[in-house]
Amino acid sequence: MKGLLDQQFENGGVIITKVDDLLNWSRLSSLFPMTFGLACCAIEFMSTGSTVYDMDRFGMVPRASPRQSDVMIVSGTVTFKMADRIKQLYEQMSEPRYVISMGSCSNCGGPYWQHGYHVVKGVDRIIPVDVYVPGCPPRPEALIGGILKLHEKIRSESRMKPTAIEQLMNKDPQHA
Repeated sequence: MKGLLDQQFENGGVIITKVDDLLNWSRLSSLFPMTFGLACCAIEFMSTGSTVYDMDRFGMVPRASPRQSDVMIVSGTVTFKMADRIKQLYEQMSEPRYVISMGSCSNCGGPYWQHGYHVVKGVDRIIPVDVYVPGCPPRPEALIGGILKLHEKIRSESRMKPTAIEQLMNKDPQHA
């Protein structure tokens, strides 16, 4: 018994798609998160990579270097002392880069910012955040939901903008 693609392309064929769709598919199928944890949410991030939840099925392989990773998952309490280091790691990541803020502490400071002078009221005050994962600590299922939200965002991005055509279309014909 042949599969659906075998039946459609058994005599050869051509697959037509947009370059944007192909690039977005390849980017969302091979996200490399940085192994980076700050507090108790990092334990939940580590358990997302275990065999029960298996982060590898999304093509996500954790990397130890910011230059090899394109997703930063900020998991835990962000202090002012750590803020400079987070920004430096973010700037060392290659483009396109994405940030998932995981847990109440990294989203809005959690229960610590009210009684401590050392806690940042959210990592979005330091670096831009693409996806927020709520919870204290969020379950691995919630992080997987955040990863799927990031997939939706990547799928809708466009890297191939027709700027030359837009410039020709917007050119004033009187000054040509």
